Amino acid sequence: MNSIIPVKAFGTSAPDADLEQIQIDRRTITPNDVEIEILYCGVCHSDLHTARNDWGGTKYPSVPGHEIVGRVTSVGSQVNKFKSGDLVGVGCIVDSCKTCSSCAQDLEQYCLNGFTGTYNGADTHLGGHTFGGYSEKVVVRDEFVLRIPENLDAAAAAPLLCAGITTWSPLRYWNVKEGSKVAVVGLGGLGHMAIKLAKGLGASVTLFSRTPGKMEDAKALGTDEIIISTDSAQMKSVQGKFDLIIDTVPYVHDVNPYVSTLNINGTLVLVGYLGPLEPMLHTVPMILGRKSVAGSVIGGIAETQEMLDFCGKNNIVSDIEMINMQDINAAYERMLKSDVKYRFVIDMQSLKN
Repeated sequence: MNSIIPVKAFGTSAPDADLEQIQIDRRTITPNDVEIEILYCGVCHSDLHTARNDWGGTKYPSVPGHEIVGRVTSVGSQVNKFKSGDLVGVGCIVDSCKTCSSCAQDLEQYCLNGFTGTYNGADTHLGGHTFGGYSEKVVVRDEFVLRIPENLDAAAAAPLLCAGITTWSPLRYWNVKEGSKVAVVGLGGLGHMAIKLAKGLGASVTLFSRTPGKMEDAKALGTDEIIISTDSAQMKSVQGKFDLIIDTVPYVHDVNPYVSTLNINGTLVLVGYLGPLEPMLHTVPMILGRKSVAGSVIGGIAETQEMLDFCGKNNIVSDIEMINMQDINAAYERMLKSDVKYRFVIDMQSLKN
């Protein structure tokens, strides 16, 4: 059993309890570990869902946070990739089996034996469950630590570690490149990153939105066209147009109108919603156009590093609103109202106050 280090954190003891300051234990570093002082942590919808047990299975006390940026404070004796002072990140995964066919392909997010989540996963070192980035520091196996380009705004880079990779992975898998026609459904934390990354890859990007009021924001992000999805004439004008649609909407909705806007061989990929589709999917336009509806979740470590390096070269970061750790409960309430452009990031220095 590892020895432990007491660490300040913010967490919750029950689904209906506010997050508050608590003390958690981190392990002392093993030969393959990296210890990181957390500077910034993004706030993801998954954090809220986990804290409130919306998906079931939350282990309490729960300390969310998987968009972590910080500085290395020490490394284990066998760590060669990192040194004290390096700017690094930790995303949604802190371990996997590394032996299954998925891990062998650098697809740790699809580990057949189940990856270890940054929070609410099984802690194989200390027992119990893992705690996330709403804390002073974290200790992570070196293979799951990512290098953050020093030229990026460190706080605005934090959401790249979930919102960024969640949208980058399908863009890469479906080979988006110069001249590709991409559409994004929904303009939030995921949607605004999908727009930025698709534009960075040279694609033409259209936003589907139910809200005409988002048009100026979408244009500012680089969107080439905005289609109001409730306007039948506008939807008809883009029938058969898109190579790839990234659907970021986090709740049940009708995807059938979007399928008809795919071109032959086009794919709609769901990255925001978990659950059964209602209304049901109509297969006729899929069969007659070899169209696909697919799903995707985050990305592997190698792909995440690729995305971070791409963002470094193209100076792509998230649009953020910085908050203090003590304001997290109010931030959750605002998230439920989509009242943020487009991602909250916690200044972890506030936890020291």
